[in-house]
Amino acid sequence: MSQRTENHTAVRQAVEGDIAELVRLRAMLFDDLGGDFFDPASGGDDWLQSLAVVLKEQLSADAGAASGTDAVRILVVDGGSGLAACGIGTIEQRLPGPHLRNGRIGQVIGVVTDPGYRRLGHSRSIMRGLLDWFRERDVARVDLYASPEGEPLYRELGFTNHPDPSLYWRP
Repeated sequence: MSQRTENHTAVRQAVEGDIAELVRLRAMLFDDLGGDFFDPASGGDDWLQSLAVVLKEQLSADAGAASGTDAVRILVVDGGSGLAACGIGTIEQRLPGPHLRNGRIGQVIGVVTDPGYRRLGHSRSIMRGLLDWFRERDVARVDLYASPEGEPLYRELGFTNHPDPSLYWRP
């Protein structure tokens, strides 16, 4: 099902036939981010095949239910010959607390627009679709990592600095 926003960008849920284009756009995202964290020299391209497998699983879950609730939403905008843009949202159930009333956390993962389709409102439309999806599922908080180019859009949509320090560990 496709929905139109005020700028007439048609956003729809991704389907299995979109996997090759989703992989292309995700690879483009990491090319743009660069750096040793996002594109480690030892990384190789084997992750692309793994990505295609996981996307297929996620699209199956998106069409049905994952662990009793739909936990992944992949939205896309069609371009002339392939996808113009995509964005992924996930929901994770954590333990409730005073700062997280129901423990439901949303994560926006990799909103990316093909360079030939940038500055047309596609990322904004995808984000609005994801934010509506999070609201409908009573998510208590939505997190994302913003590129310098994307940060103004996310701030305009109401995102603010996260109160927690962010650390990571790789085994």
